[in-house]
Amino acid sequence: MAEQLKNIYTYDYQFNLSNKIKQNFEDFQSDEFLDSIFCKSWEEFELKQRMRHIAICLNQYLPISYENQLEILKKVSKDFSSYEAMFFQDFVEVYGLDDFENSIKALEVFTIDSSSEFAIRQFILKYEDKTMSQMKLWAKSKDEHIRRLSCEGCRPRLPWAVALPKFKKNPSKVLEIIELLKNDKSKYVQKSVANNLNDISKDNPHLVVDFVKKNLGTSKELDWICKHASRTLLKKSNEEILQLFNLGKSNHVNITNFNHDKEVILNGVLNFSFELVSQDTLGNLRVEYEIDYLKSNGNHNKKRFMVSQNYIDSKTKTFTKKQQFKNLTTRKHYFGKHYLAIIINGKEFIKKEFILNDTSN
Repeated sequence: MAEQLKNIYTYDYQFNLSNKIKQNFEDFQSDEFLDSIFCKSWEEFELKQRMRHIAICLNQYLPISYENQLEILKKVSKDFSSYEAMFFQDFVEVYGLDDFENSIKALEVFTIDSSSEFAIRQFILKYEDKTMSQMKLWAKSKDEHIRRLSCEGCRPRLPWAVALPKFKKNPSKVLEIIELLKNDKSKYVQKSVANNLNDISKDNPHLVVDFVKKNLGTSKELDWICKHASRTLLKKSNEEILQLFNLGKSNHVNITNFNHDKEVILNGVLNFSFELVSQDTLGNLRVEYEIDYLKSNGNHNKKRFMVSQNYIDSKTKTFTKKQQFKNLTTRKHYFGKHYLAIIINGKEFIKKEFILNDTSN
């Protein structure tokens, strides 16, 4: 089993943190700080709870003004990086909401070696206009990490973060940031732009369709952004998006030699295969399969998976796939009748049932 992310905060990690603070603040009580970190509840805390606990302890053992706390933490943060260093940003989120200027400067520093995408959202919620104006300035930064923050931080549906309801309803201010960054040469920034647009597509699909119409074909980089931004719309078989990516035609395709397991056991796999045939070249196809999972109430819930999306320069193409049926934290399987469908360019071509059992007969 993979090591849990929260376990990055070892004693050595915290000891190193306390030493770095001590170097910049001689009155820092290192032993007491470490005792507070590893309190009785520490083992029960999940990743973000541990980040918050570290932030609280930092505030407790830096009994100076918030501005002076930040000056120390900005220096210390240079020795820490990646997601595990996000307790610095969490410190700003907890203790800095009433000090916009100093907090924004700190988040800009902290994001370079980590990411301030979560903490900045509280400032958007409290100071929307001021924060989004700052994000526009960040979008023009020479540093890709700062430019990425300007986009990632205002995603309406950023995973594991507080949502931005106003931007879900009306993302016009977010689109202003996207316009500043859509031609960015950094892949790190391009991915954030695409993910932000994909978020927007879930509440305002027409806006993303319009974006693709205006920008597809402009450059290789922008084509990638358009395609990655459209992944939810493609999964939902949005007709306009399918047409824009030349995926509207499928009547020339037939499915033959479709085979699938009629019965699957829990922790086993569903094996299936099929062949696409055409009198002419198959051409540009998006091939997907869809599982209708049985729910506890007897209804079914569809989940779509990608098989292939490219130009097929032949008249036939065979696909062989397998789908695991293992209980996950995000999905529990229920015994009984399920369905498997093959989708080509958004159109369902074939649908067959199969049974999930606890053991094989």
